[in-house]
Amino acid sequence: MSESNLVREQHEFWMRRAIQLAYQGQYSTRPNPNVGCVIVKDGQHVGEGFHPKAGQPHAEVFAMRDAGEAARGATAYVTLEPCAHYGRTPPCAKGLVEAGVAQVVVACPDPNPLVAGKGVQILRDAGIEVITGVCEAEAHQLNLGFLKAMATSMPHVRLKVASSLDGRTAMASGESKWITGELARQDVQHWRAISGAVITGIETVLADDCQLNVRQLDGIDDLSKIVQPQRIVLDRQGRLPLTAKMLEQPESVMVMGPFRQELADLGVVQFEIQPLAELLKILVQQHQIYDVMVEAGATLSTAFLQEQLVDEMISYVAPTLLGRSARAMFTADFNRMAEQLRFKLKDVTQLGDDIRLRLIPSQETL
Repeated sequence: MSESNLVREQHEFWMRRAIQLAYQGQYSTRPNPNVGCVIVKDGQHVGEGFHPKAGQPHAEVFAMRDAGEAARGATAYVTLEPCAHYGRTPPCAKGLVEAGVAQVVVACPDPNPLVAGKGVQILRDAGIEVITGVCEAEAHQLNLGFLKAMATSMPHVRLKVASSLDGRTAMASGESKWITGELARQDVQHWRAISGAVITGIETVLADDCQLNVRQLDGIDDLSKIVQPQRIVLDRQGRLPLTAKMLEQPESVMVMGPFRQELADLGVVQFEIQPLAELLKILVQQHQIYDVMVEAGATLSTAFLQEQLVDEMISYVAPTLLGRSARAMFTADFNRMAEQLRFKLKDVTQLGDDIRLRLIPSQETL
């Protein structure tokens, strides 16, 4: 193996450790990104850290504290470009300079206008060697919403559906508990927990009296440590009952519909009725919500898809048949093959007897 290949493998090894660390904050850092940092000197690990929560020190700070004087002359591996601005914490780029590191390896650039190359420039201006793009694709997965929102002012949208083999999501009466098994339902909790908001329609709330919060997570005993998603109800006719279970925690409920004083008195944030794309922009720009999960009925799910607002579909398929009178997964009415919505398969996972498909909308046409 050539020396350059060996160096690249070493960089990738330590960056993957930093990525593992970053995932430890995946349920608690919002609206901040997930970031991990590892400090290595003479081929030996001397410090590491991750960002645990907004307002607390960033990953680099924890790693430098862990390394102490050993950080001088070392290499720091960071999953996201070190920040260059003063917020609730000082800029990490300047902290790395003061710590005396000799080299910084960065996985992802930060498109946040407050950073966007400024962190790397601070390091280079101080004579520190900077290497970028190591394990960038893997690190990008850590912060799909944050990175998209900083670049486009739109959130990363995941659409979740659960259906039978014949593409049905509920009986004609609306009864839907339960199509999928326990493992699939537990898996949904993870996707909610990494979301800044869960969007649903009023028909789903009226049919299921759903809470759409996170009630159980593998490996997390104390749910108070996670950031619960906002629950957003699209209610154009103002039908959300004040007895709805989700209003037991009204501070995490938002409603798009006609203004209702009784909801305002509870502390519920209300939006005027507007197109879905505009609502998503408001969530990013005014509420720092960068990851959105849609858990809704066929009509709203179809609207998100047809307006090309979905970045990823998470489809749970149960090995059962519900029959033609059961409710369909989507309501789109196509007459020609050219109108179909196609997807690329990202991965397939078996969860008990169910299958989870992760799908990305395809731009390809037949």
